[in-house]
Amino acid sequence: MSNEAPPATGVPATTSSARLSRGTIARYATGSLGTGGFATLPGLVLTYYLTDSLGVAALAAGAVITVAKVWDVVIDPVIGALTDRDLARHGSRRRLMLIGALALPVLFALTFAVPPSLGPLVAGIWVLLAFTLTATAFSLFQVPYIALPAELTPRYDERTRLLTWRVVVLTLAILLFGAGGPALRRVSEDPFVQYLVMGVVCGVVIGIGMLVATGVAKRAAGPTRPEAPDAAPQPIRESAPGRREVGNEQASRRPAALSPEGGATDAPAAGIRAHFAEGIGALRRSRAFRMLLSTFVLQALATGLMLAGAQYVATWVLHSQAAVELLFVALIAPALLAAPAWGVVARRIGKERTFTIASVVFAIAAVSILGMLWAPGDWIYVPVGIAGIAYAGMQSLPMAMLPDVISHDERTHGPGRAGSFSGVWTAGETVGFALGATTLAVILAVTGYVSSTGTQVVEQPDAAITGIVVSFSLAPAVLIALSLLTLARYPLRRADIDHHDTESQPA
Repeated sequence: MSNEAPPATGVPATTSSARLSRGTIARYATGSLGTGGFATLPGLVLTYYLTDSLGVAALAAGAVITVAKVWDVVIDPVIGALTDRDLARHGSRRRLMLIGALALPVLFALTFAVPPSLGPLVAGIWVLLAFTLTATAFSLFQVPYIALPAELTPRYDERTRLLTWRVVVLTLAILLFGAGGPALRRVSEDPFVQYLVMGVVCGVVIGIGMLVATGVAKRAAGPTRPEAPDAAPQPIRESAPGRREVGNEQASRRPAALSPEGGATDAPAAGIRAHFAEGIGALRRSRAFRMLLSTFVLQALATGLMLAGAQYVATWVLHSQAAVELLFVALIAPALLAAPAWGVVARRIGKERTFTIASVVFAIAAVSILGMLWAPGDWIYVPVGIAGIAYAGMQSLPMAMLPDVISHDERTHGPGRAGSFSGVWTAGETVGFALGATTLAVILAVTGYVSSTGTQVVEQPDAAITGIVVSFSLAPAVLIALSLLTLARYPLRRADIDHHDTESQPA
């Protein structure tokens, strides 16, 4: 007799023992064409667009991006709770994903459509409003998207397989948008036309990737959850409409909610405060989630800082606008082969150890880039390529570990909260990337970086050049080193996830 809790909400009965189909993996991975594009292009060009095209001061540009991201932090846990309720009421997380996928292309284009005659103040406000709305549309897709792997399969290694191919597409997206996005600006000599074309084309491609992935959400969940055979007669929370009591109890028609302490209550949750309580409850009761999220946020800050600084390195250190595209090729081309390789290593020694190895390699590669202070040149593409190999593991492995954290929580506290976990996770990722751009803006301001408008030519002081190099090398390496301290305290291992599945298999 199995003592395993029922499968995660929305997981078909066959997925506990069967491999995911290639079609499911392909559709889910295609969503990263959208998530990778949105994570890459604004982080790469938005600060530079504000400071060197619209004439917004560096600190003000950092404030614009930070305010938009703070809004993300506020809204993501709410979206997480809403997508859990969508699953409970409609049997799918697809509704919010679809709204976000349809709205984002228009809003993304508007972010880069600022008329050149407005002046820095109005231009900054325009970008703030448009980018905040764009980020909201992205969260409507991203939060339920991240929740899906825990529902698509309960298997430790299948999640690694699913997220490995997602990261393969993610790296392709980073290459496509990191190199192709800036390249689109060369269609015209007019800066306004450059950024408008880039915004329209890239927004449409992002939206297509998201729309494809919504089909997986439709397949992933059903209106009811299969009951676990041979389960002990005990109350089990469901995310189907109502609450089923396993045994002879009648099903209540009220969906379960969470208290601020993370416990289940019978009262329906409503309002922003209750939605936040669900996310905070997940964070408080799961040490594994806290450690994994802390690690990921620190690493998002490190990579966000490098991403935002790439354009400045290309312009002011390597003195080549084309260098930003070459930097992305050096970063992503090795990662295409590295992502499956990290998956193979993880199946042999575990995701946690493999994640540590990837992080250490990335930190060492980042530190070596500091040599640009004394000898700038094409040699930089070698450590950037090594960092790209490590980055593939730093993306796929924590994403494969998050469904393990969710399923572990379901076994101890009941199912139906995956959206709360993904909402807090997305908020944390947003904080990391936002602080990356903000940290760069502060470094630029402190070191005396000179902003400009359009085709205006300026000279940067030596201190500003030093700040650009440090923000691209030493600072990210220090952040990765800090992330290793929290990763060392992550408690879950393969046996904590898969032993339930082996117990439930027939002899």
